[in-house]
Amino acid sequence: MLFLLKYCYNGFMMIAKSCIFACMKLHPIAHFRSSFPSKFGVPRQSGIVNELQGCIVFQPEYRIDEALRGLEGFDFLWLIWGFSANRNGDKAWYPTVRPPLLGGNKAVGVFATRSPYRPNPLGLSSVRIERIDYDAADGPVIHVLGADLMDGTPIYDIKPYLEYADSHANIRSGFVDSNKWQLLDVVFPSSLASRIPGDMLPALIKVLEQDPRPQYHNDAEKIYGMQYATFDIRFRVNGTVLTVVDVLSAD
Repeated sequence: MLFLLKYCYNGFMMIAKSCIFACMKLHPIAHFRSSFPSKFGVPRQSGIVNELQGCIVFQPEYRIDEALRGLEGFDFLWLIWGFSANRNGDKAWYPTVRPPLLGGNKAVGVFATRSPYRPNPLGLSSVRIERIDYDAADGPVIHVLGADLMDGTPIYDIKPYLEYADSHANIRSGFVDSNKWQLLDVVFPSSLASRIPGDMLPALIKVLEQDPRPQYHNDAEKIYGMQYATFDIRFRVNGTVLTVVDVLSAD
């Protein structure tokens, strides 16, 4: 009888916990501000364009200096955020996806990738802390480098990056190990490059090197447009060479 009561109790607790987690609602604690108003051009991973600047602006109820006490002693953060630009909302996920690194023509399991189309559309990124501005009008604001988030992305949590626990040397990385990303050679005429503020140009070039195009595109004559801050960057790609053909105002 005692065993039966214990079994029923444990079963009840498992059901109760499942219900709690099933009903759990996430709400943003902050939003990200970046130079990318849309996801086209956003780096495919965090940390590959370390010159790229952005900032974390907290929601009013979380703008509390004490909540960040001690954070100045860390170099990196983990960001837990939402794929807010997914098409068809939360229902747009598939058990297999076609990663850009594999040319978009080979399918692997979604849980073996970092595809944005997942059962729960949550992203995880590691970013470097550049500085924390406690005196900003909407502060405290965390300025970071190397993020892969578009402007307005909701952030659900931040956690400090710990080298002893989060860094692993000499590991396997699946299909990534045998399929290195091919960087493009960027031709950026000086007459066009001069239209970009000097402190923003290095990051822009690094973004273009990553090849912002969908991987199934291979038209050497097609001109692409990528919004970067207040600019509309027009370019074409022929083989491994990306040539910027115009820099316009995004307005």
